[in-house]
Amino acid sequence: MGRVTVRRRVLRVREGNASYRPDTLAAEEPMEIRVGGRPLTVTMRTPGDDFDLAVGFLVSEGVVHAAADVAGIRYCAGATADGGNTYNVVDVVLAPGVAAPDASLERNFYTTSSCGLCGKASLDAVRTTAAWSVAEDPLRIGTEVLAALPDRLRAAQRVFDATGGLHAAGLFDAGGELLCLREDVGRHNAVDKVVGHALREGLLPLRGSVLMVSGRASFELVQKAVMAGIPLLAAVSAPSSLAVDLAAESGLTLVGFLRGTSMNVYTGDERIHPVPTA
Repeated sequence: MGRVTVRRRVLRVREGNASYRPDTLAAEEPMEIRVGGRPLTVTMRTPGDDFDLAVGFLVSEGVVHAAADVAGIRYCAGATADGGNTYNVVDVVLAPGVAAPDASLERNFYTTSSCGLCGKASLDAVRTTAAWSVAEDPLRIGTEVLAALPDRLRAAQRVFDATGGLHAAGLFDAGGELLCLREDVGRHNAVDKVVGHALREGLLPLRGSVLMVSGRASFELVQKAVMAGIPLLAAVSAPSSLAVDLAAESGLTLVGFLRGTSMNVYTGDERIHPVPTA
């Protein structure tokens, strides 16, 4: 199994004083996801929760919707020339009757940790039909609960404390209780790990929940939230225009710049209380 962190020797300069010292870095390694033995994609990720990452990715692509859709997951042996196991190739076996991913979803083997949609054939291939609608989700949440989420997310980031180099995704209930947290060098991977955990625990759709992410809110993160049945996505940074468009189309509440008691609600403000007076 790959390591979550690695140590490297660095030259540290502070106030004109230089010295060599070991530094802890977030690990980044490629992981190939296969479905039924057929390569689908490669993503750069932080090792750990790899099975959650693989099935979470398949949720976001509309391939699986429930734990029963997955017959098995395994690391592939023989990944190296000498037959060793790198633990960087994961094969997902779908249950009988579950359709394999369409060939148009293949991403030419490589997505970076910063961009989970690189290599998509077209935007239409991304607009996957969701299994559940978030538009009618009755979630209501107070601004004071939302305001507390960034600190609660940050307090649970164990690996970030050691490296300063990871994104985080946290799943919260309407009362602000942290249900699941995952860290990764890729923000989309962190979300896939949360969603994959939920699928394997039989929790999809994630109605009445809030997904909090440590970076910006991109189109792909909105898509992943919608595909998992999450009605509210909050981010500490800005959303993109396409993220706002997809959130509005889907009925998802999108909150950005969530810092302290300040926030911007871009879509779905009917879920936020107290209701604004103007």
